[in-house]
Amino acid sequence: MEKLRRVLSGQDDEEQGLTSQILDASSLSFNTRLKWFVICFVCGIFFSILGTALLWLPGGIKLFAVFYTLGNLSALASTCFLMGPVKQLKKMFETTRLFATIIMLLCLVLTLCAALWWHKKGLAVLFCILQFLSMTWYSLSYIPYARDAVIKCCSSLLS
Repeated sequence: MEKLRRVLSGQDDEEQGLTSQILDASSLSFNTRLKWFVICFVCGIFFSILGTALLWLPGGIKLFAVFYTLGNLSALASTCFLMGPVKQLKKMFETTRLFATIIMLLCLVLTLCAALWWHKKGLAVLFCILQFLSMTWYSLSYIPYARDAVIKCCSSLLS
């Protein structure tokens, strides 16, 4: 009965598929994974700042949208080094962060669409703002009670 409970709750590692085992297991040492996490995260910050700086150039909205989105993707991908890509995807699509994940990924795509294909500067900036907010809300989901604290702070400021 205990084995059935572990399988149903997703805690049984013996019954994982081969692909899942390969993607979940990392041959990198903890120090290497930590170094690559820092490298990707710093690159993400750098790309976001670079995109913001390029916004003020003539026609820089396209560069801004691309670099800002690339920065967010790099920061998001950096956590794959800490927990592995399969575990990262599983956590992203848990019920507690499903809505935030969908909005975040949608904003990433819509930012690029607005800047590169639709040529709507205002929409691109709006989607970048929504991208920032959704990425923040997604990140807060990993900190216990952080979302509740933010909601309480905002509601107390508004009332």
